Amino acid sequence: MTLPQILAFSIVAIMMALFVWGRLRYDVVAMLALLASVLVGIVPAKEAFSGFSDDVVIIVATALLVSAAVARSGVTEQLMRPLAPHLTSIQAQVFVLVLAVIVLSTFIKNVGALAILMPVAFQLAKRSGTSPSQLLMPLAFGSLIGGLITLVGTSPNVIVARVREEIVGQPFEMFDYAPVGLAIAGAGLLCLTLTYWLLPADRRGGGSLDAAIAIENYLAELKVPEGSALVGERARDVEALGEGAARLTTVVRERFRRYKPTAALRLQAGDVLLVEGEPEALERLVARSGLVLAGQGGDDAVEGDADAVATIEGVVTGDSPLVGTTPAEQTLRERHGVHLLALSRSGERITQRLRSVRFQAGDVAVIQGRLETLPEALKDLGILPLAERELGLGRDRSRWLPAIILVIAMGLVAFKVLPIAIAFFGAALAMLLTRALSLREAYESIEWPILILLGALIPVSEAVRTTGATDVIAGWLSVAATAMPPMGSLALIMVAAMGVTPFLNNAATVLMMAPIAASLAGKLGLNPDPFLMAVAIGAACDFLTPFGHQCNTLVMGPGGYRFSDYWKLGLPLSILVIVVGVPAVALVWGLGPR
Repeated sequence: MTLPQILAFSIVAIMMALFVWGRLRYDVVAMLALLASVLVGIVPAKEAFSGFSDDVVIIVATALLVSAAVARSGVTEQLMRPLAPHLTSIQAQVFVLVLAVIVLSTFIKNVGALAILMPVAFQLAKRSGTSPSQLLMPLAFGSLIGGLITLVGTSPNVIVARVREEIVGQPFEMFDYAPVGLAIAGAGLLCLTLTYWLLPADRRGGGSLDAAIAIENYLAELKVPEGSALVGERARDVEALGEGAARLTTVVRERFRRYKPTAALRLQAGDVLLVEGEPEALERLVARSGLVLAGQGGDDAVEGDADAVATIEGVVTGDSPLVGTTPAEQTLRERHGVHLLALSRSGERITQRLRSVRFQAGDVAVIQGRLETLPEALKDLGILPLAERELGLGRDRSRWLPAIILVIAMGLVAFKVLPIAIAFFGAALAMLLTRALSLREAYESIEWPILILLGALIPVSEAVRTTGATDVIAGWLSVAATAMPPMGSLALIMVAAMGVTPFLNNAATVLMMAPIAASLAGKLGLNPDPFLMAVAIGAACDFLTPFGHQCNTLVMGPGGYRFSDYWKLGLPLSILVIVVGVPAVALVWGLGPR
């Protein structure tokens, strides 16, 4: 081996050791690898940061942003709601959830698809008494196999497409992955539906700060607007839209007339509904019913776009000037620039309208105001903010717009009108311009460590190839492959990628393994396409550890899983992927001469 090859191998080996060690975060390790590669000369200084301008970084970032907008719109929960009452058995719940996440992961990044459906899984578990631990891991694994179907489903597919373009001059297209991906997804769906019982049924997810401060008896006022579909409907039907998580206590009509929500009471335009529930339940009710949260859109509304307005929870302190007064007396909007969206009182049910309630020390209020003035207003009002958590109450959300934008972007890619990077960049910009996602939410939704990892490792991966190190590894693998039929060589590459992923991260695995696989195919005189596909499948299918993919990590805490739990369900699924995937790749892409 030459000195540059030795240096490349050494940097990669140290990098993998640091990944396994786990004391440094993976993006820091990637940056150290990039710096070391520049210092030893295998990456030219002028190309050190070329990875950050690569299309793959843009695609991954914008896919996360688009996924976040779809998740926040609540459209998926709306589509799943008619099915929920019929999913009484665990097997049916697993089947529908995994099928849904496979379909979603086909069109958006699998991490985003999982994030969209996790709340649905928790709702199903709560309604039926199912343990979340038997739903969340199948959901995570389903998101991984669903990501195999299209170019944008998972990062390895995007990176493999880029490597193929460098090798043969043409990248994989959007649906080139579909034949093999659909075969694996179908087999995986069947496997997960039949083997969910391997998971523990008595695990409880770890507690969170949000759970510790969760407050269920907030009172909010919802107004029935003119032209609402609820006009003429029974008042009790409003509770059905909240799926039992929000309770209608009183209907206020003509400002002072108050009615109990009996079966005979029909709603009229202008009615004000007093509804109890936690902020998330109230937000869902507002979105599904078309009701208007008190103060939204009227004279009392807080002015400003989504980036300038914040909603927080706070406790009314004992020395607050609010104590003993009402919101109407305090004229919160005029004097302090804030609006009271909801109020909760420990051990007591509030039955009055919000503007008439006299504040007491210890009340918890949901306050909305402009970011620039909110801290000072809270200080003046003697309200102590609770630990920050995501609150959507009071935001104006368009339910179907994000989904429509996503479908348009996917159509432009499918019909080759725009490249995938441009289409998703445009979709992300459309989400911002239409306020489907605020600018602040957009920056929060992007996983910056993943982008740093990609940007730093692309030049390192290129250095491994240009120094000839990939040819050396391909030579070693070819020695093992010479005693195997072509199908065995293909399986070797898939298993190698699957084995490396838990230690190297799936994106990094593809960056390292794809050139090696192509080089091995060249040495064996075979078509490189099936070998590249094998790398993409192996890198995307880590079912054995909680840290090989973000989806696995995402469900570990909520599901109360231990490291060994992943093997219980992941090992049979990994074997199935190899048994189904290798023949499918060989059949679709052919193992003949290049």
